[in-house]
Amino acid sequence: MAAGRADVLGVGFDRVGLRAAADAIAERLARGERAFVITANPEFIMLARRDEELAGIAHGADLVVPDGTGVVLAARLLGDPLPGRAPGRMLADLVLARAARDGRAVFLLGGAPGIAERAADALRARHPSLRIVGAGSGSPEPSRDAETVASVAAAAPEILLVAYGMPAQERWLARNLARLPTVRVAIGVGGTLDYLAGAVPTPPRLVHAFGLEWLWRLARDPRRWRRQRALPAFALLCVRARFARHRTDQPR
Repeated sequence: MAAGRADVLGVGFDRVGLRAAADAIAERLARGERAFVITANPEFIMLARRDEELAGIAHGADLVVPDGTGVVLAARLLGDPLPGRAPGRMLADLVLARAARDGRAVFLLGGAPGIAERAADALRARHPSLRIVGAGSGSPEPSRDAETVASVAAAAPEILLVAYGMPAQERWLARNLARLPTVRVAIGVGGTLDYLAGAVPTPPRLVHAFGLEWLWRLARDPRRWRRQRALPAFALLCVRARFARHRTDQPR
């Protein structure tokens, strides 16, 4: 685990909230350094616990931030609190607003056919100065990497948002980022392009304020229950880890 990160069941999180994460990305971009950013939730953590490759990807990422309330609560329970949430949707908003101001070139990759293009249109309306140099669904399949990488590389973006869902987007970036020399910032953004395109409604502010986006999405799409079965197991493991740490800390 990278030094200085908060350990949540084996996945290290950088000690930044939303705005500090955006600042860290901007600073790396200004210095010409690459920033591979993972926005991780409890489901990601549970997958990483049984998938060494995914755990290694998280370990090697330049920035790992908590995508939701569950990670923040878990870190607090485990005695190593994080400053706050940095949801991928909101982090992308901040990064793109700065990209529009600074003239950075952006590529939107992923989503269902047509989603990235619709998201690009919405972003151009919101940020007229934003330089979107490409948008397309591509494919997360390794067998199609050459084709997808070629389309991104030809556009020469500095900022790449990849929306293949977790963990496909992280695996895609781990395989292919080295083949995209112009990309300085790469973020796995999950369903962010769906929100931007208007294909999925944005959660109400009150839902976000209480950290209940997961419940709101489940209510709208009950098929998500299979994915969210990891949440009770995640909570139980955190409680066990907290009690184990408490016993260890007790004087003998």
